[in-house]
Amino acid sequence: MKKTKLFLILPLIGMLSCGKAKTEDKASEDNAAAVSVTIKGSDTVLPLAQKEAEDLMKSDKNISVTVVGGGSGVGITALIDGTTDIAMASRDLKTEEKLKFSEAKKEIEEVVIAFDALTVIVNPANGVSKLTREQLEGIFTGAIKNWKEVGGADEKIVAYSRESSSGTYEFFKEEVMGKKNYATDVLSLPATGAIVQAVGQTKGAIGYIGLAYETKEVKQLAVSYDQGKTFVEPSIASAKDKSYPISRPLFYMYDKTNAAKVKSIVDYALSDVGQKTVSDIGYIPLK
Repeated sequence: MKKTKLFLILPLIGMLSCGKAKTEDKASEDNAAAVSVTIKGSDTVLPLAQKEAEDLMKSDKNISVTVVGGGSGVGITALIDGTTDIAMASRDLKTEEKLKFSEAKKEIEEVVIAFDALTVIVNPANGVSKLTREQLEGIFTGAIKNWKEVGGADEKIVAYSRESSSGTYEFFKEEVMGKKNYATDVLSLPATGAIVQAVGQTKGAIGYIGLAYETKEVKQLAVSYDQGKTFVEPSIASAKDKSYPISRPLFYMYDKTNAAKVKSIVDYALSDVGQKTVSDIGYIPLK
């Protein structure tokens, strides 16, 4: 009797084992078929890329996307080194970067996926609500050190900037500071979110961020590029009609030999659904 029971159970164990093996084989096949893409770079582009990656993976189970920030320079360097498939950037390629790509025999495709209105922010308790480009230059180069010099209270200015690997750092230096160097006492922070937090907690602080990062913790300033004749606040509308003077394109960059691998991600970013996400996040769509 005991032998009969043993005989009946053994085939059952064998059947279960075979079934498990088939399941594992199918999972391996599914994993092998999946496309894994890495996106790295700009903290400005980061929230947009993360949201679009999440939505794309929900609609297409065969693709896996990893999105990492760190700055435009970090993403572009990773693209040069071959450690990312797509570089996110909030600025164009520098001459030396183009040379490195050329030396590596890599032809890079730059795709504009959205636009941003670079936003100057201060603490909400600050009485100043507008600044000229010249005043911003003076603050970040160290020529202007007290808020009373630009119509505010008698209080020391605490300026925050992104690190030099940031595309926003480069763009602000070129477009706002006239390519002059940042003052040595400007405090560099590693991420845009950190600037929002620091400015929100420091009464005399000023910084700059991408439009999508603007919150109630900080106050955005109107900016003039005609020496104070006209001041315009950053918004999707003012960036669209080009009345806001500090607007810029946001990029996906990739090696053209890798075009097939990244096609679904780039196509999604440019699609009607992807461009709606651009608006939802707080940036300016292409159309």
